[in-house]
Amino acid sequence: MPCLHSEALESMEPGSVTPGASPDAGAESIRREIVSDSPMVQGTGWFFSPLWSPRSRLRSRKFGDGTTSYQEEAWLDDHSDFTRAYFLRRTSAVSCPQTEMSPLLSRFQRRSSDHSEALMKAPYRRNSSPLRSSDLNILSLTDKPLASNLSVPEWMDRFGPDVKESHSPCSRCLPRCSRFQFSPCQPRAPVCPCSSSLPHPPQFFPPTSCGHGDGCPWMMGLLGEGLHCMGSLAELCQGAVIHVGELLGAEGGSLSLVRKHCGGRSSLEDVIALTSLGHLNEGSPYSQAHLELVKGIMGCVMATGSPINLRDASEDPRFNLANDQTSKIRTVLSVPISNHRGEVVGVLLMINKRNSCDGSRSVFTNVDEKVLSNHMDVLGIVLDNVQLYESARQEAKRSKALIEMAQVLSKEHHSLEVMLSKMAATIMPFTHAQYCTIFIPSEQTSDTEEKTLFSRVIHLECEELGSTCQIYRREHDLRNIDPSYALRTLTSMETLNMSKSSDELKRSLICSPVRNERSENVIAVCQLMNKQSRDSDEMEVFNRYDERLLEDLAVYCGLALQYAQAVQITEERRASIEVTQEVLAYHITAAEQEIQTLQEATIPSAELLNILDFHFSGFGLPEDATTQSTIRMFLDLNLVQDFNIDYKSLCQWVLTVKRGYRNNVPYHNWHHAVSTAQSMFAMLMATDQLQTIFSRLEILALMIATLNHDVDHRGVNNSFIERTHQPLAQLYGHSSLENHHYNLCVFILNNTGSQILSGLSAEERKALLHIIKRAILATDLTVYMERRKEFFSLANKSGVSWKSEKQRDLLRSMLMTASDLSAITKPWPEQKRIASLVAMEFFAQGDKEREEFKIKPIDIMNRENSTRLPYMQVEYIDEVCYPLYKTVSRLFDSCSPLLNGCKKNRENWLQLADEQEKENNENISTDPSLHEDFKGETQTDQSNSGLERR
Repeated sequence: MPCLHSEALESMEPGSVTPGASPDAGAESIRREIVSDSPMVQGTGWFFSPLWSPRSRLRSRKFGDGTTSYQEEAWLDDHSDFTRAYFLRRTSAVSCPQTEMSPLLSRFQRRSSDHSEALMKAPYRRNSSPLRSSDLNILSLTDKPLASNLSVPEWMDRFGPDVKESHSPCSRCLPRCSRFQFSPCQPRAPVCPCSSSLPHPPQFFPPTSCGHGDGCPWMMGLLGEGLHCMGSLAELCQGAVIHVGELLGAEGGSLSLVRKHCGGRSSLEDVIALTSLGHLNEGSPYSQAHLELVKGIMGCVMATGSPINLRDASEDPRFNLANDQTSKIRTVLSVPISNHRGEVVGVLLMINKRNSCDGSRSVFTNVDEKVLSNHMDVLGIVLDNVQLYESARQEAKRSKALIEMAQVLSKEHHSLEVMLSKMAATIMPFTHAQYCTIFIPSEQTSDTEEKTLFSRVIHLECEELGSTCQIYRREHDLRNIDPSYALRTLTSMETLNMSKSSDELKRSLICSPVRNERSENVIAVCQLMNKQSRDSDEMEVFNRYDERLLEDLAVYCGLALQYAQAVQITEERRASIEVTQEVLAYHITAAEQEIQTLQEATIPSAELLNILDFHFSGFGLPEDATTQSTIRMFLDLNLVQDFNIDYKSLCQWVLTVKRGYRNNVPYHNWHHAVSTAQSMFAMLMATDQLQTIFSRLEILALMIATLNHDVDHRGVNNSFIERTHQPLAQLYGHSSLENHHYNLCVFILNNTGSQILSGLSAEERKALLHIIKRAILATDLTVYMERRKEFFSLANKSGVSWKSEKQRDLLRSMLMTASDLSAITKPWPEQKRIASLVAMEFFAQGDKEREEFKIKPIDIMNRENSTRLPYMQVEYIDEVCYPLYKTVSRLFDSCSPLLNGCKKNRENWLQLADEQEKENNENISTDPSLHEDFKGETQTDQSNSGLERR
């Protein structure tokens, strides 16, 4: 608007209008100049004008009464100086003798009056229609009392959206603040009552006018253009001190900003130290005593948040004033600088007001205090925005540094020193530090001297090259680096910021501890030294932002050190595992003579070894017979020929697997492995359909899996391993034993000399190992109980093709369980002997549970229930074994011997239970209902119809 651009008005004198030109042309030229100059502040004069009060007739007469709102708004925009000058004359609140105006006020009113006369002589409009009286109804606003206590937000909320949008663009960017109080009846700029040329009583301008019309240029510059047009923060504060100093006629001033420390304490930092307003760039003419006085006054203002107006500093009892202090400081006015939240962000102090007419000493009035407070309100908002902007800018830089450090941490480095050096080099350009040092203490620091507390030091030096910088990692001897500040940080475990140092080489320094996130111990110290100024060769003090960056570096250094320690531990453990595997491979591998003996031995036929019979049992066989039986199985299945297996490697592999089983385990030993493999071999050889369903690779996998399915069994089950928190449980979590069996199987297959899979391609080997793992994990009875329902349902369907991998995997799993449980199908003497071995193993685990956990074992593992073994065997057959063998026999008739043997053993166990009940009736406590069930089962078996109904 024209009222905001006095330069444009001065260049548009009334006489400069071209004769015959339309008045609209002049108006458009003004508008174009305004819009091109500062479109963001157009109409801000209406925003600050207190004359537009909600108590005036504007509330009862809306825009558009008698004309359109567009026309009234256009007239107001184009004639703002005319209406403003009229309002000022009508709202003069104070009368004083006609005296000479101040030069600034005289110049302003002369310009306003001249322009108003030009407007009255040739009232230009947006269109050429004649001026209606309704267009001037706005002039009657001053007939009503003006609101004097409305803040800007309150005042703006009374207007309609059209008025807000068209006349107050700054309202969208101005922070809402209830601390602005605009009152035309309370002038802020004192007018010297000495002017004789005043045509009417002296006018007092609105609070924010400063004698410059309806908007203070300084305020408008801050709110409209922002900090980017004001330069640095120091220049902004200096401009504020100069402006209010000239406005109040002060002799000197000072401005300090509040700095908040880590502990919550606040202090004032001088931005503009106390100095004469005419010599801001020169040294302060005031003594240290004066500065202490000013510091005390400003500290009081900061603490209370209230202004202090000392009309005579020597008479104020709050300050201990000496004569030399009062010689130069007479009057003092100090006000807080607050943000829109009411928080004190700074303090301004002005001293020694002088009369603008004769230069004599004067006192600061209440009007001066209000003018200064309102200016500082605007400055507080700007400073708050500056702080927000600077915080956002610093956080952006900090985020960039954090991302870069995270990227460094995520990459692999050949040494810890390189990783830490790259991290330190990340923050050095942001902090402008000349040196960055990372101190890593030694493990033993109690018995060492102070100079040798740190075992390693990483030292970096930054050299600025114009807009870029080059960072070097210097190799320094520990004796040439002073660790005293790092030692203090290591002891205090807190960040240390040394703004001053006696050492000339250390102008500024900060240290931050690097903590272990788990133990909270300090594992290193990061240090920055000598912050370089961007504007001069002098050194600066590290600020809180630098401290945060260094603390961030300390966090990432801690992660890097912990990562390095974890990698080191991992590498050491990996090396230990490799050594252990070497030892295991040596001791598990059969002796060369043993391998040669088996290799040269004549392997009997399957008929002589009786491995085609389902009644075969590996228990009780000589060791040579078990290994030869295993070799014969691979030979008769043509696996050696089909997969090009080296015969010596096969012999070594069989002997190595045999050595992998523990001899001290009663049941889950090598003999059980041979029995399981023979059962699978017998089913495959007796059933041509199975060899058709399975591929050659699947048959090889099944034979390897059955022979290794219990390798290194410890004689306890998974539940016991989980209860005792053994490493196997921590390593695998579920099916711990089965996973261990598979991994040991793979270890043996990879062992030198036992590599029977060397003839397979990579794809075949991968597929084979997958089948082996699935097969071994299927021997976990928990897995069997979960999957058998699906198998039983599939078996009840007619014409199952077994072509899908899912169906074949299910069939392989059931056949693995059938082979694993085949001891229940052996002839009765063998079954009875094997059952006693199983009970021995189970009872031993029960004894361990009773001793270690102080709990009663389950019945099958409770030695006190040894006499109930026949009953438990019958339950085991009925619940686990019989349904499986019945389904397998239904699918494959050749496997019916397994079902028949299971049924016979059930009869024998049931008969044994009846005999024991008769002999030991007094010692056995049996549930009568359970006994009736057993008796009923016996009668059913005798009629040969009970099992068929299952």
